[in-house]
Amino acid sequence: MRGSSHVRPATRRDRRLWAGLGGFGALAVAGVAQAVHMRRIGHDPEAERLRTPPRGRGRCVRSRDGTALHVEEFGPEDGATVVLAHGWTEALQYWIYIIRALSERGFRVVAYDQRGHGDSDSATGGDYALDRFGEDLEAVLTACLGDGQRAVVAGHSLGAMSIVAWAERHEVERRAAAAALLNTGVGDLIAEQLLFPLPQVAQTLNRAVATRGFLGNRAPLPRFSTPLTSTAVRYVAFGPGASPAKVAFYERMLVTSPPDARAKTGLAMSVMDLREALPRLTVPTIVIAGERDRLTPPSHATRIAEMLPDLRRLIVLPDTGHMSPLERPGEVTAALVELATLAPERVTAVGTSGTGCGPE
Repeated sequence: MRGSSHVRPATRRDRRLWAGLGGFGALAVAGVAQAVHMRRIGHDPEAERLRTPPRGRGRCVRSRDGTALHVEEFGPEDGATVVLAHGWTEALQYWIYIIRALSERGFRVVAYDQRGHGDSDSATGGDYALDRFGEDLEAVLTACLGDGQRAVVAGHSLGAMSIVAWAERHEVERRAAAAALLNTGVGDLIAEQLLFPLPQVAQTLNRAVATRGFLGNRAPLPRFSTPLTSTAVRYVAFGPGASPAKVAFYERMLVTSPPDARAKTGLAMSVMDLREALPRLTVPTIVIAGERDRLTPPSHATRIAEMLPDLRRLIVLPDTGHMSPLERPGEVTAALVELATLAPERVTAVGTSGTGCGPE
């Protein structure tokens, strides 16, 4: 009829066109978001410092089971020694701020990649039990300290668990003068984590999700940082004040960690119980926790502190997540210097003994 309007039904071609336009728009929005995300990281004042970690003097140490460990030494060779053990899905560069600060103060810093992490080999026989991590620390101490020499030993997360596992089976005061346990637990990790805060009736599901979906997850991770992955990493590992470059710095270590080592180590941590080993850590010890730590909340630190024979201080850092050496390096450095100066005659210069990683 004249004067009437007729709306043509949408054809399949029309629907494809609109779908294509919608997809193009979504890609455009995602591209803009990615560009903004990368610009925020690049413009972070910390970005340049994190791009240029200090270079150490490399060496190779073999653990008791033959696993080759990559070790680096920083600062003056005759300085008092601090040995640093990093955490799960990290690498020795994780200690970038602490290495710089201690080296500048005249300490000799020894940092190593845990088995299956960084430039260290995968575990011989695929063994990532916590006892093996303790044996790795013993191998590093033996290689880097001469007879009668001792060091401050400090560990973050898995690194602190390694110290406690080491203490259970070794003569602590023969190699260590003091210890620092950062953002860690020695048991009940799944029960007390705050990543998946489900009601009590859902605790079985919570345990399954945290164990298999997080700690034991072998799935490959995205190879570059995106707004979504950065948000997830920040939620899991950092406090609210962490800068974009610091989150991205850890994220790069996380995504390059081998899935098999990541999963097997995570599962080992999920079932560990090192509480009976704590009384064997008889040297002066400082415990540090992050107030906002979702992985090892301050309740873990409180229990650890109560069981240590020679606790010097329990420090809970405000507005700090699981990554206190990155988030609050000044406070962590001060604690390590405090330990080294409690009884300076106990923290002595290193020797040059060691086990190489050449052909056996």
